[in-house]
Amino acid sequence: MAIKNPRKWRFTWEAQSHSPTLKLFVFDSHTHTNTSNQCQNLEVNLNLPKHHVSITWVQQQDLQNQISLLVPIPKVLIDAESPVSYRALADHIEVKLVLLLPVDHPIVASSDSVLRLTQIADSHLSTPLLMDSDIKKLSLKKEGVHFYCRNCSTKLTKTPIRNFVEMPSVNWQEAADNWFGACCCSFGGISEKLVTRYANCYTCVTGTCLLNCTTVTLFKDDLVGCNFPAWDGGRECHAGLASAVEDVTCGSTLDPGIIYRKTAGCDDQNELVHDFCGKLSFMGPKDENFIVSQQFDVNEKETNGDSLFCTLPASGLSENVASAPGCCVHATHEIQDHVGEGCKPTLSALYQKTERNTADQISFRNGFLGNIFMARSYNLSKDIEWIEFLCPCCLTFLGAYPSSTSDAPIDGGVRLFKCYISTCLPISGSDDIFRKYTLERMFANQLLESAKDELSFRTLIRGLKTKSPMLQIVLLNPNAWCCTGYCSGMDSTMGPIPKLDLQPIIKVLFSDCGNNSESQSRILDDWQTKNLADDVFMLKRQIEELIKLLVSAKDTLPPSYTSIEDFCLSCLQR
Repeated sequence: MAIKNPRKWRFTWEAQSHSPTLKLFVFDSHTHTNTSNQCQNLEVNLNLPKHHVSITWVQQQDLQNQISLLVPIPKVLIDAESPVSYRALADHIEVKLVLLLPVDHPIVASSDSVLRLTQIADSHLSTPLLMDSDIKKLSLKKEGVHFYCRNCSTKLTKTPIRNFVEMPSVNWQEAADNWFGACCCSFGGISEKLVTRYANCYTCVTGTCLLNCTTVTLFKDDLVGCNFPAWDGGRECHAGLASAVEDVTCGSTLDPGIIYRKTAGCDDQNELVHDFCGKLSFMGPKDENFIVSQQFDVNEKETNGDSLFCTLPASGLSENVASAPGCCVHATHEIQDHVGEGCKPTLSALYQKTERNTADQISFRNGFLGNIFMARSYNLSKDIEWIEFLCPCCLTFLGAYPSSTSDAPIDGGVRLFKCYISTCLPISGSDDIFRKYTLERMFANQLLESAKDELSFRTLIRGLKTKSPMLQIVLLNPNAWCCTGYCSGMDSTMGPIPKLDLQPIIKVLFSDCGNNSESQSRILDDWQTKNLADDVFMLKRQIEELIKLLVSAKDTLPPSYTSIEDFCLSCLQR
């Protein structure tokens, strides 16, 4: 007699990296049947030609009632000569198959490609998330790229985006200091100038998309239906520059010593450069209106190698820099005093005005405008608040943007998470470059990267706004493989048995601590300090979505496997 409801029986195949064993769990997902007591005369048969495993047993209550289940086999290289081992445990049936090679062996991967064991339509599920691939594919689209809401297919961009720039790594400024030196004097000035110029390359401008591993940053005016308040953030240099021009002009006519030039673009840079013509120039912030450039002669004989390349940083000069002869600090002050003799107010007043317009540059250089998907404590500033950005049509959460004194982006850029947007229609179609991105995969990849860089397998995730602990994560296995589904009966009329592919996953322990009391939160803080756990900050909405994913994935294993002390065992696709 066949089982009346085979779909209440769930199966999960699981394999570990470098291990030639494939494990099968079969369990009752509805009533949690005690299989060790109720399953009599258990038999398991491997049918390789039909790609399934048949499992039969007799219920203890009714010895005439024989239950039979069919479980499809994933695409792996099974050793047919090795015996099949199986047993009935407290709440599940466990079956083990011997493999010729581990599932992640290079030969298995090459044979999978040659023999086309993996369907092309599903190949993106196991494709790694690579920035180089995204940049290349986006740049190849000469007609430009529109971005769409993945939930309602609404077009988010006014015009196609054609310029794509990869954002730097989180330690880009430190790398420059290590290469050129951190001192502002002599050769170290090259480092400061490099950092300044480098920061300018990542200013949000119309028609340009800045990408990192989890987000794309678009200029606010490129987005459809976005009405931000008056923008008084870092790049608002129109009003500031106009007043500055009036202040530095001596009298009612323009000073011939000051050069006014028409230019395009805005790089928010205050810069003092020494050129080889014996001129020193103070460059005000570039704007679509004017650039103010003050030139004056210097004695070339007095110039030496130490003052050959002087730069006034956007964030101001460090107070800790030694005031040595020939230092950039002295050169800067002397120049400012010299300009002050001929104009009232002095050029330092102009610098003070335009310095307020470089808030975005300072925030970028300090790391406050980096990857907001999983931020560290050193990426956060009390002066910057991250505001959620919603789809203008369906109000689905799409991303966030940094704000300071108003609700407008401080740098004019809106960060959209790749897992919520699409690059074409239909959504998640074969031409959608971001179809492989999901919140689950993005988080798993960032967790693995953090474990590799920080050598920490424990993570405490806090809310970005409240800074309170919301989720504990312990990485158990960074390289496992899994697939799951529901069993079918022997006389199933559901058609052919589906073909399965093992998907790469990470196995984790997690604990939802969003509703913890204040005393419990202090215990978590002690746990984080004692275990040197990685401290990560995320948006609350995404943390809640992650918890739902972890709880759902927990149900793919028998209940006896999913509880370990105060944690639950789960998995995430990588």
